[in-house]
Amino acid sequence: MAEKVQIFEIGGMDCSDCARKVASGVEKLPGVQLSEINFASSKLKVVGDISPEAIQERVQALGYRLIEPVQRTAGKIRPHKHNFLSFLWLRAETRMALIGAVLILPGLIFNEFLGREYLWVNFFSVAAIVSAGFPVARSAWRNLHINHAIDINFLMTLAAVGAFFIGAYSEAGMVMVLFALGEALEGFTAEKARHSIGALLDVVPQTATLLLSQSGSVTELITDVAALKVGDRILVRPGEIIPMDATVESGISSANQSAITGESRLVSKQTGDKVFASSINGEGALTLVVSQIASENTISRVIRLVEEAQTKQAPAQRFIDSFARWYTPLVVVLAALVAVIPPLFFNAPFLNPSPEIHGWLYRGLTLLVISCPCALVISTPVSIISAISNAAKNGVLFKSGLALEQLSKTKVIAFDKTGTLTEGSPVVVAARGQDHREFVPLDGDCSDCAELVALAHAVERRSQHPLSQAVAQAAEMLGVAERYPAAEQVSAAPGLGVRGNVDGRTIHIGSHQWLDENIAHSQEECEDLTNSTQDGSSQINVAIDGRLHGSLLAIDIVRPSSKQTIADLKAMKINQLVMLTGDHPVAAQQIAQQVGMTDFRSNLLPQDKLQAVEDLQRQFGNVVMVGDGINDAPALALADVGIALRGVNSSAQAMESADVTLMQADLTRLPYAIRLSRAAMSTIRFNIIFAIGVKAAFMILATLGLSSMWMAVMADMGISILVTLNGMTLLKRPVSVKLHIAVGC
Repeated sequence: MAEKVQIFEIGGMDCSDCARKVASGVEKLPGVQLSEINFASSKLKVVGDISPEAIQERVQALGYRLIEPVQRTAGKIRPHKHNFLSFLWLRAETRMALIGAVLILPGLIFNEFLGREYLWVNFFSVAAIVSAGFPVARSAWRNLHINHAIDINFLMTLAAVGAFFIGAYSEAGMVMVLFALGEALEGFTAEKARHSIGALLDVVPQTATLLLSQSGSVTELITDVAALKVGDRILVRPGEIIPMDATVESGISSANQSAITGESRLVSKQTGDKVFASSINGEGALTLVVSQIASENTISRVIRLVEEAQTKQAPAQRFIDSFARWYTPLVVVLAALVAVIPPLFFNAPFLNPSPEIHGWLYRGLTLLVISCPCALVISTPVSIISAISNAAKNGVLFKSGLALEQLSKTKVIAFDKTGTLTEGSPVVVAARGQDHREFVPLDGDCSDCAELVALAHAVERRSQHPLSQAVAQAAEMLGVAERYPAAEQVSAAPGLGVRGNVDGRTIHIGSHQWLDENIAHSQEECEDLTNSTQDGSSQINVAIDGRLHGSLLAIDIVRPSSKQTIADLKAMKINQLVMLTGDHPVAAQQIAQQVGMTDFRSNLLPQDKLQAVEDLQRQFGNVVMVGDGINDAPALALADVGIALRGVNSSAQAMESADVTLMQADLTRLPYAIRLSRAAMSTIRFNIIFAIGVKAAFMILATLGLSSMWMAVMADMGISILVTLNGMTLLKRPVSVKLHIAVGC
């Protein structure tokens, strides 16, 4: 029996600590096998036999809102984006904090700045404690009661209660007010990060022009994109945004696919071409046939991948979260020791002996405030969320935070050749048959060239391999594509060749290596096969009933971006660049020289590529593999980071096996992705060091009695705000080579 999986959206979460409380609380319910929450998207995933009502009751008991079962799709209306003030006023707890902020002003002015005590001022301060502190204390109690754990709210409540009992009313009020407002600011920045993800879908229109054929006439109907089905015909006028993934039925135009590929340029579209939802149509009207429902559009899948990536924590984030779980109770113990040990053993004052001198209880309470782990907990996830969102908007999909962190450690990159460094669309340009040993142009004087092409096409017509597509194009050009039906009993040896039965004959199509092992041919023919590939071209050999009958010659073109990409990587101090290919050594050397690489491995089968990656890992450590084909999938899966190119000939297996997908077959996105990952890790390191450094300094000041409680909470809130804003710079930061050098990566 399949496990029941439910997805909900949770409202009211301000930080990753809130998310952890919800996940932990729901997981304790009977029948729940797994409870995972994505703080970035506010999505709760629950696996197990439990009703939505029970989940809703538990979420509400923890102080949060369960909005609805959700599925994010193109065309769905998303919540309105608020500014900070409206965000504050919409939430009851922050409205209470704002009231508390007004009430605490007399205490701040008279008690803290003027040093005067008035009963009415203390009354206002106590009112501020109640107004701003009640939601905080309630949240602390709920977590303690349901999850049996102490959290940040508990620390602040304990500090405020302690300050109240020693008569520091204004400081207790300031602690609660500033903490509540700081939490609200964290919530606002988290919403901005969530909106950056949802903005990827905002470019997709909610309606489309549906074409209906009735009684020989065509009528137009404006309909919701969520109601469109595969096979529906829609009209897209010039300048409109394409609402669905579809195929062009009629019309000629161009489309800007930057929402998918990250590159703002026009791509020509005509009958038979694929178009993507979110693309902007150019100058011509297009009639399209819907190929995917709205929830399965490319842009919708991009959103799902980004959200899934944000649930898979990087090692740095896992460490911080684990550290925070132990850190919070340890801080309570440390604060208690600071408050109790000096008075017990060294006759130091427990309470404040004078307004100018802080007693050890006050120092312990101040230590509680400054030790709040908010800044540490938020520093890593906000940076990773921002970096992954930035990457998605620029045509790079990270499947996990781990991939982002691993890519930043790149030492060596292995490239597949065909379809990665080259266009992957070779063209058959020449052939030779039994009546001549030299290659001649395909349309030249070659009596049996057409027959070779027809037989090769019959065997390979169901294959998506680039060389098979080249043979298909040659067959169409020569008019022999339908000379023979598709071969029967087809079997393939990956990386070597394929065989099949055509018109009663056994046809072998394969490499020179496969011929040497399976097909009889003379020494003279063997030398011809070797000599004919000295220019780096690929050879498609055709054998009929166990005898070599001829060969087709195909050439592939190096991608225009390959040479620049290799140069950029070398400028980034990544000098160990290796090309892995199943092609022969001469072809491999030719391509390597053209793109600026010196290290290459040739004649590799899929298992050989796997072994090559293992060898590189043993020699260099962290290895990145870049590829696009079925035969790259094992190596992509084994590499520390597998990167797949999403091109016309890219295989689904390669993209499934990869940790990162470049949404356009453009290698210039690779240096960008590495620079972004390095910038993200540099930002995380800075945030952690900065937060720990400032907190350590204030902990020392608090222990020495040189820091007041409201100064400590101001410092804590300031650190949280700064690390959050610094992490969010990754949302829009232009990651260039110059930036990469500046951050010292």
